[in-house]
Formats: sequence, C-alpha cells, structure tokens
Amino acid sequence: MADPTTALEEALAQVGDRWSLLVVHALLEGPRRFNELIDGLPGLAPNILTKRLRNLEQTGVVLAVPYSRRPPRFDYRLTATGAELAGALRLLAQWGAATAPEAEAVLHSTCGTPVEARWFCPTCSRLVDDDDVDHLHYA
Repeated sequence: MADPTTALEEALAQVGDRWSLLVVHALLEGPRRFNELIDGLPGLAPNILTKRLRNLEQTGVVLAVPYSRRPPRFDYRLTATGAELAGALRLLAQWGAATAPEAEAVLHSTCGTPVEARWFCPTCSRLVDDDDVDHLHYA
C-alpha cells in the first residue's frame, strides 16, 4: 500500500508546475481569453498555456466558458476553489519580495505599506507563531 500524500504534495500535484500559478494570478483579476493570457504572460508559449489551462480545468481550478462555437473559443475564469489560491499567491509573493530586493512587494492599497501574512488559529482566536505550527503534518 502506498503512503498517503501530504496536503502540500496534493497542492503541488495540481498547481506546482511552471506557469500554473502565474495563470491563476492573471485570472484573479477576472475572466481572460486565451490571447489576453498570452499577452499578459511574456515568455509563455501557446502550447504550454493550452496544457496548463487543460490541467487547471481538470483539477477544478479553472472553468472554460465558450463564447464562440466556430471556431471554438473560450474565456477562462477561476472556480471558487481556484480563487482560494489568492492567499497562497500572496504568501509566495511576500516570500519573493523578501528574498529578491528587485521584486515588487505586496502593498496595502490604502497606505502603500508592504503587508505581512500571519497564521491565525480560528479556534483560539490568536496569531500563531511559526514554532506553534506542525510542519510535518499539513492537514
């Protein structure tokens, strides 16, 4: 019998390949057509975008909505599950800004200050330090 996968392994299997999270990020702003995604993600080849969109659709992250039958054309939008990735993307962006000085930080829209993500326990109603998180067993 195979070992059960961790929650992190499951997440990476669904969105951990190159370009997938950037596609999700682009779709957080709203539905996009294929060419809009290509134009907004420099360096992404059309065949790779097609593969990523199909995978994201199969995993329930993206929904393809037809707007033309001949030729078949779609706009792509996030499902509710896909939209839940926004928090993970903010965490990755915060990490990227901290490790690469040239990277743009995630800013608070009201005052322009870089924001910091924090872990919160809804049961205890308190912030959780990194030492209080079980890193071996992501539920």
